Amino acid sequence: MEGLLRPLWPILSAVDHSTWYTAALGFYGFYPIVMSWFWISLSLFFSRGQESKILEADETFPLVSVVVPCFAEEATITDTLDALLKLDYPSFEIIVVNDASPDNTAAKVRAFLADSRVRLLNKTVNEGKAMGLNDALPLCRGEILLLIDGDIIVTPKVLRYMVPHFQGTHVAAVTGNPRVRNRTSLLQHLQAVEFSSIVSMQRRAQRVIGRILTVSGAVFAIRRTALLEVGGFSSHMATEDMDITWRLQMQRWDIRYEPRAVVWMQVPLNVRDLWKQRRRWARGLAQALKRHREIPFRWKMRRMWPIYYESCASILWSYMFVLMTAFWILCKAAGYEPRGASPFPNFWGMMIATTCIAQLMIGAWVDRKYDPEIMGSTPDAVFYPIVYWMLMAIITSLYTLPAMFQRPPKVQTWHIRRDEA
Repeated sequence: MEGLLRPLWPILSAVDHSTWYTAALGFYGFYPIVMSWFWISLSLFFSRGQESKILEADETFPLVSVVVPCFAEEATITDTLDALLKLDYPSFEIIVVNDASPDNTAAKVRAFLADSRVRLLNKTVNEGKAMGLNDALPLCRGEILLLIDGDIIVTPKVLRYMVPHFQGTHVAAVTGNPRVRNRTSLLQHLQAVEFSSIVSMQRRAQRVIGRILTVSGAVFAIRRTALLEVGGFSSHMATEDMDITWRLQMQRWDIRYEPRAVVWMQVPLNVRDLWKQRRRWARGLAQALKRHREIPFRWKMRRMWPIYYESCASILWSYMFVLMTAFWILCKAAGYEPRGASPFPNFWGMMIATTCIAQLMIGAWVDRKYDPEIMGSTPDAVFYPIVYWMLMAIITSLYTLPAMFQRPPKVQTWHIRRDEA
């Protein structure tokens, strides 16, 4: 193979000694290390400071409308409603939106309608999650809405932790802390660690910055008037939760993170389902960047700049990851030794992997009080930078640019599996 590819040496050498390769190599090596310690430092600051502040609800306990959009949730909706009816909060209603499910979801919900707190909006045409949420708005009697997925198991004090944040007049939404409850495979253990060490850590850090990338579509509370002010949920966006987060913050609404608002969710079991979920997430971020591309050029939106630029940088790093790895593999096949790899990273590779593991361990340690079993998943974290990073980088590289240039459908329907949400 080396003999056949040896004629490529002049080209490989030209690339290896080019200015852009030097720049790409530096970005590839430094970006994940710098950002990882940035997230770690700010999240620890939040954990030691803001997170320790206990907010208490006033004595009025405002009515909360809990909205549960569903599609093909017959296997989980009973457990979800059972948990909701046990909420430790004196004033709430539950509105289940069945978006033309092809299974027995509606029948499962009807078994709960004897309880006056439960209502069913049974749609006959599938129009997607965003449209289902918008359709439920006229039925909601509460000013505060708690939006959760149909496979979520809430903990009893979720509302007692989230509602007090709305005493702040500029607070539009509060995102909760979803935890993984189905941990049977290596992939699921990696996702459990990811939600502590990547998702939760970044939300803590972003709260210090003042703007967050996205609320969790699995569980968040939102002020009804703020939602109506920005026109409700966008039915054409791949990730309606990220889109509403950006639109609210661009209107100078505040969004908070409440780690004590723990809920339990199910995550994909296999690579196929995880691929479909992360493909949707990649498309959603690309659509948000495209839709709000004026952010970097408007001074009044400067508080969104860190979110926008970091999102662009993370996408760029994914492309660098794929391209650099492909280049090193080609060099190895040709017998050429490029700078920075032989053929894969050695010193910097170990530095990046060590930093990643440190972030995963610190994130799990911080979240252990909300998820006591999370430390049991950390031994699997060694596979995160080896396998998981590569998978996420490939997905980002494949679907980001197409999402930038393709026109999205008018309505994003429930063509996904339940555990993609």
